[in-house]
Amino acid sequence: MTGLSSSPVAEGTRSRPGLGPRAAAVLVFGASAAVLVVEIVALRLLAPYLGLTLETSTMVIGIALTAIALGSWLGGRIADQVDPLRLLAPALGVSGAVVALTPAVLRGVAEWARPLLILVAALTVLVPGALLSAVTPLVTKVRLTSLAETGTVVGRLSGVGTVGSIVGTVLTGFVLLSRLPVSGILFGLGVLLVVASVPVGWRLRGRSGTAPAALALVLAAGGLAASVAPGGCDVETRYHCAEVVADPAREGGRTLVLDGVRHSYVDAGDPAHLEFTYVKAVASVTDAAFPEGMPLTAHHLGGGGLTLPRYLAATRPGTRSVVSEIDDGVVRIDRERLGLRPQPGIDVRTEDGRLGLKRLDTDSLDLVVGDAFGGVSVPWHLTTTEALTEVRRALAPDGLYVVNLIDHGGQAFAKAELATLREVFAHVALLGEPVDIGLARTGAPVGGNVVAVASDRPVDLTAVRKALDARGTGWKTVTGKALTTWTAGAPVLTDDYAPVDQLLQPYATQRGH
Repeated sequence: MTGLSSSPVAEGTRSRPGLGPRAAAVLVFGASAAVLVVEIVALRLLAPYLGLTLETSTMVIGIALTAIALGSWLGGRIADQVDPLRLLAPALGVSGAVVALTPAVLRGVAEWARPLLILVAALTVLVPGALLSAVTPLVTKVRLTSLAETGTVVGRLSGVGTVGSIVGTVLTGFVLLSRLPVSGILFGLGVLLVVASVPVGWRLRGRSGTAPAALALVLAAGGLAASVAPGGCDVETRYHCAEVVADPAREGGRTLVLDGVRHSYVDAGDPAHLEFTYVKAVASVTDAAFPEGMPLTAHHLGGGGLTLPRYLAATRPGTRSVVSEIDDGVVRIDRERLGLRPQPGIDVRTEDGRLGLKRLDTDSLDLVVGDAFGGVSVPWHLTTTEALTEVRRALAPDGLYVVNLIDHGGQAFAKAELATLREVFAHVALLGEPVDIGLARTGAPVGGNVVAVASDRPVDLTAVRKALDARGTGWKTVTGKALTTWTAGAPVLTDDYAPVDQLLQPYATQRGH
């Protein structure tokens, strides 16, 4: 292996194999980079089962940092008691085997033993992370041949490890996830670590420090299991694990599932067909608020399957819809998997919704539809008074903002968002199941979708209710004092304080968008 050499180390009168500075730097760099690759990819692997929420991200980051701390501490302690050269190859080989098996193990547990998912997920990050983090103190011990160079050696290897972490982060986020499936990234990394362990063990100890045959069998099993394990993904985009599910009851019906949550239902041959209740509610508000057939100028925060832009184009010829969809992979799925071809009047832009709002002209829109979701929640930066002020600025004086929200249980997030809307707009109403919006005298809220309507002009809620009833939604509306009671005590969200993920209770027994 390049850079491996024999360095004299005081062990009586004997010398032992050592690490040259180049080989030491390569090992520390590679191990540190691998830890960050595992951490970032683990977030993508868990998103379909735990959701892409702040809690999931915090859990994975916390476990990874625990692994780094534990590996660094134990690696340094063991290096003072055992010959470090005996441990480097096993650390690489065992961590590689665990990483290669991770996709199959996690997906299998998620499907067949869901209560164990968090524990198993923690171990699949903790074990390889700790082993790989132990490489730096082990290598440092080998390279420290004189107390006079302690600062130089420790500083150099710490710096190299940090650079490795940066490269692992950037490479994964900007290159690997956009080009390779999650299982492919982890399996490939596992193979790389196992393969690297063989020459490391051979050159440092004069023999392989791992059991190559056994590790080869583990890798083969991991590759086979990953190929047959239930993954839930047809396509992995930059932001989502995406799946398209055909509707057996409707020939052209397709459901777009992102990270395990149903986001859109479309019928490529019938754009006027609306399946999800919340979509029917948004359409009902639009139909009631604007004269029938009147073309609109609309902006959509979030594209998904383009259900609403296509509905408006079909029912209001001449409508111009601009869609801000941050995930270009979703746009490709719309075209390649859902059969949605480009059509006049619908302009899809790959951009962040908040940045897209800033580019809109003042008083230029009749309608803004909020249907952007990251995992199971509205991205927090689209929920604040500052973001809603941008929406209000872009709307014409008689324009309308309609936003889809998801919450369960006490619905603390939904209440906070309604309170925030009332800070910005003169007229706000809420649509949903009676039990969820405070109209039912008995029964606990079930939660799921609710739709908020905000504008600076009154909306005919009687007409909205008739439209909801005509579509058989069972939804009701609430505004005024009843809405004040429902939102009592809810915080107003701002760019400086928007704890959306903490307020949100994203799941009930059944998950849906």
